[in-house]
Amino acid sequence: MTTLFLATTGGHLHQLDELAARLPSGPAIWVTHSNAQSRSLLADREVVYVPYVRPRHLLDVVGCVPTARRLLRTRDLTRVVSTGSVIALGYLPYLAAHGVACHYIESAARVGGPSRTGRILQRARGIRVYTQYQQWADRRWSFAGSVFDAYSPVSRTPTAGPTLRVVVTVGTAQEYPFRRMIERLVPLLATDGELTKVTGMNVDVLWQTGATQVDGLSIEATPFLTSAELATALAEADVVVSHAGAGSALAALAAGRAPVLVDRRQKFAEAPDDHQRQLADELSRRGLAQACSAETVSVDNLLRSMTSEVRRSGESRPLALLA
Repeated sequence: MTTLFLATTGGHLHQLDELAARLPSGPAIWVTHSNAQSRSLLADREVVYVPYVRPRHLLDVVGCVPTARRLLRTRDLTRVVSTGSVIALGYLPYLAAHGVACHYIESAARVGGPSRTGRILQRARGIRVYTQYQQWADRRWSFAGSVFDAYSPVSRTPTAGPTLRVVVTVGTAQEYPFRRMIERLVPLLATDGELTKVTGMNVDVLWQTGATQVDGLSIEATPFLTSAELATALAEADVVVSHAGAGSALAALAAGRAPVLVDRRQKFAEAPDDHQRQLADELSRRGLAQACSAETVSVDNLLRSMTSEVRRSGESRPLALLA
């Protein structure tokens, strides 16, 4: 049984990597886009890198079919598992129509219901669809488990060192900058900023800025990191402040950090909708993060982050895909 794992980069790919580990091992091939994250995360696996599929670009979706056809012809594909997003529209309907068992797992970012991609695929024949939240599972959407179920909050003693290490990350989204969050954090985290004044400690910040332009801000920006680099930085951090994307939140939790999550807003052209607020609130409810807006994140949030961490329980239960 050869499984095709399919996802766009960022949070979708990070989730798929977590979920794939909960399936029986066997021959597999990955299809995704090429960037620092995917090349690092999938370095030891067989990967087909494909052009980026832009949201709401029909020609990009149609452009996936030749690769899907070639994989079907050259590989003994028996199953496809995808966490989206738009790239799933270019592969799953075609492969399902040719007899391949197709499974679409909605992103953990979708707390209240399916995404636009999910709403389209739920109507396609031969595609099984899954939610990561039991509260909206129904006769069409099955609950197979969640990437967040293995994590639980614990308290910790703040660092006693001379320097506070902070990671600020906005993820890898190419279309959506998040300057509002960066602008809010600069005076809090500056060399002589509010966090230093309150704690009396030096503050060392890694600013992972993605597509956000930071001209005029007094920071040393690192647009993109490999998965390994980010994981190391998160594990060493005393404080993590992240956009409320599923992949970035998951990376922080995997590193043992309870992040401050700042949600992007549609009205500021920071996201296609306001689903990040739902995810931030859900992880806050579980005690795994603090939910904040770009206008309200404060030194108090940063201090509380220093006294919280996250632990992962034993092995997660197998992912329950339908036959």
